[in-house]
Amino acid sequence: MPMHTGSLALPVDRGERPSSLSALACDPAQTRGRRFAEAPAPTRDAFQRDRDRIVHSTAFRRLVYKTQVFMNHEGDLFRTRLTHSLEVAQLGRSIARALGLNEDLVEAVALAHDLGHTPFGHAGQDTLNECMAEHGGFEHNLQSLRVVDKLEERYPAFDGLNLSFETREGVLKHCSRAHAEHLELSEPGGVGRRFIDRTQPSLEAQLCNLADAIAYNAHDMDDGVRSGLISMDQLMQVELFAHYRDQALAEHPHLSEKPRRLLYETIRRMLSDQVYDVIDTTRQAVAKAGVGTLAEARLAGPLVAFSTEMKTRSGELKKFLFAQLYRHPQVMHTTGQAQQVVRELFLAYVAQPAEMPAVFAAATDVHRTVADYIAGMTDRFALREHERLTGRKLL
Repeated sequence: MPMHTGSLALPVDRGERPSSLSALACDPAQTRGRRFAEAPAPTRDAFQRDRDRIVHSTAFRRLVYKTQVFMNHEGDLFRTRLTHSLEVAQLGRSIARALGLNEDLVEAVALAHDLGHTPFGHAGQDTLNECMAEHGGFEHNLQSLRVVDKLEERYPAFDGLNLSFETREGVLKHCSRAHAEHLELSEPGGVGRRFIDRTQPSLEAQLCNLADAIAYNAHDMDDGVRSGLISMDQLMQVELFAHYRDQALAEHPHLSEKPRRLLYETIRRMLSDQVYDVIDTTRQAVAKAGVGTLAEARLAGPLVAFSTEMKTRSGELKKFLFAQLYRHPQVMHTTGQAQQVVRELFLAYVAQPAEMPAVFAAATDVHRTVADYIAGMTDRFALREHERLTGRKLL
């Protein structure tokens, strides 16, 4: 695969917006605003303020004890939802800077995108969705929006964090038609509207979605090898990995005796070229679409993307990780126990709401409230609650 060369920046609008921003970037001075009016901050723009609110939120702190792939007790160095979110933010900012997009907005979206994730990773989400099948279902992107719009309790005048439209739009990267229509009822023309109109979110939101995939493919390889569940030899079946490993060994033959450094160097090269690929492909897509404003970009198809070749190679890596890591018998055993914890917690709280804190126990929509309570738990708190309520210790 050829290394990137050439200029990276999108054309910059030299009007009133900051000179570093492309004409396609979200300008904080032109934000669509917050759900509840607030005076502007004297030293921060709207997106910087959003980022700070997210970092100081309770839900953000909980991410440090929420599973990415491996549970917290399985090792000190495995990624958690928090470290994953930080890696997404780092990759996102790097790409945004090259494209002239708004780095602060990208960072805010990246740090908030998993706030609604359950304990125990996707196992927890899938189980909670099953439990809520007859009560509106459960989806972590929608729950992340619910966290920042309603569940955080930090301010006297409103629920949630009262983030700007653009940040909230980026947080809600997936949404069913039914959920979008429900959102539209409470917020006409709001963050659910694009799923009804089939338009695109901002380029910053599109970028975060792709940075998320780049980050988890890379760090799941690292964690998978560290855990011993997959090997470097197995990864050589994946063309994307094999290409950069061979490249690293050709340039640094001594790394054959240092497998950990070889893995790091392989992943570093892979990440760099994926970043350069996104930058170049996006610039080409923008030029081909002929869009010159953010409004025009929203009406075009997705513009932030991999090249066809990189998309294929990244897809092969994702399939490998799904089959060899996420479906590994050891991971599946842990997954099964985690699902049991979530399922039994849900049934226990629905049967006895008083087992939850008073603010949750008093709610009228019992099933949704139980889902909110469980989704907000860290792995270790969920395990403690399960043991308290059932007398059994799992995991």
